[in-house]
Amino acid sequence: MRVIISAGGTGGHIYPALAIVNCIKEKEPDSKFLYIGTHNRMEKDIVPKYDIPFIGIEMYGFNRKNLFKNFKTIKCLFKSKRQLKKIIKEFNPDIVIGVGGYITFPVITTAHKLGYKTFIHEQNSVAGKANLMMADCVDLIGVSLKSSMGEFPTRKVVFTGNPCGENALKVKKIDKTTLGFTKGKKLVVVVMGSLGAENVHTFMKENIGKFSDKKYEVLYITGKNNYEDIKSIKHPSNVKLLPYLDNLAGLFKDTDILITRAGASTLSEIIALTVPSILIPSPFVPNNHQYKNALDLVNNNAALMVEEKDLTFDNIDSSINKLLNDKKYYLDMKKNLESMQVNDSATIIYNNIKKLIDRK
Repeated sequence: MRVIISAGGTGGHIYPALAIVNCIKEKEPDSKFLYIGTHNRMEKDIVPKYDIPFIGIEMYGFNRKNLFKNFKTIKCLFKSKRQLKKIIKEFNPDIVIGVGGYITFPVITTAHKLGYKTFIHEQNSVAGKANLMMADCVDLIGVSLKSSMGEFPTRKVVFTGNPCGENALKVKKIDKTTLGFTKGKKLVVVVMGSLGAENVHTFMKENIGKFSDKKYEVLYITGKNNYEDIKSIKHPSNVKLLPYLDNLAGLFKDTDILITRAGASTLSEIIALTVPSILIPSPFVPNNHQYKNALDLVNNNAALMVEEKDLTFDNIDSSINKLLNDKKYYLDMKKNLESMQVNDSATIIYNNIKKLIDRK
């Protein structure tokens, strides 16, 4: 299989794309790939590490606050389409896959115009604008959450789940004792992504000492930008700090409670690994989609949520205690997560694009 895959901007788009690539490699080891991303976002550093050919295209999202900047975006859009026409024709893919981010719009629309088969994947409960704009021209659309199925043409949409969940099941477990934690104590992990979240970080700085009398242990993964800011602050012996941790899903397999944002990829890992969680959705994302992502779990009694505007130590502490002190509630939450699982998401995507390619 010859595959062009495009995703950009955030790990929430990039890692599902890589999970799809990994699955296709497993099914068809002789497959050839070309990853097309933006020239200046995180995919340019991440993708080459996986030995996947990468081309960066200059492209920007539309700016709602400064409309003048959109002239540059429009110019880049037309320029990228000229570049992509040549790139796509030379690679001659069997399928062109878009997994989110504004870079996918010129890639998918150019491929469609050239007559190639196209598939896009939506991770969030609220569909991204690029995916909505492309819905009429693509051949097939996969969605991670059933709540977003209604935003796309019924004849094209298929519920696939998020391939990051399937990936999480395959990663090697990290035993918490290798990080210095006690085997017989509960572990609460606080993580807000590779760069962290400023308001949550401020909360942790101001309240870190209040964890001192707790029977559980805490790992706060600060994000690289915030580690130096907090490491010198005196913190209790039951709290450890790390700037970053590779293979985070591996640690989730030995985590009792996760406190985190509500990005689509993180939620897919929570569901796949049945980790009870306290979600603090970012209020700074388009269409407030993290809040709506979180609601999918909360409404199924599969997670707790504390909005950032309600972030106090009492609210976090009471949520932790509710999970740790009520065994039935905790186990019911794990069962509810299990009922939401789609643990073969990447395989479902592979099977659907295989059928699409074979369709005459």
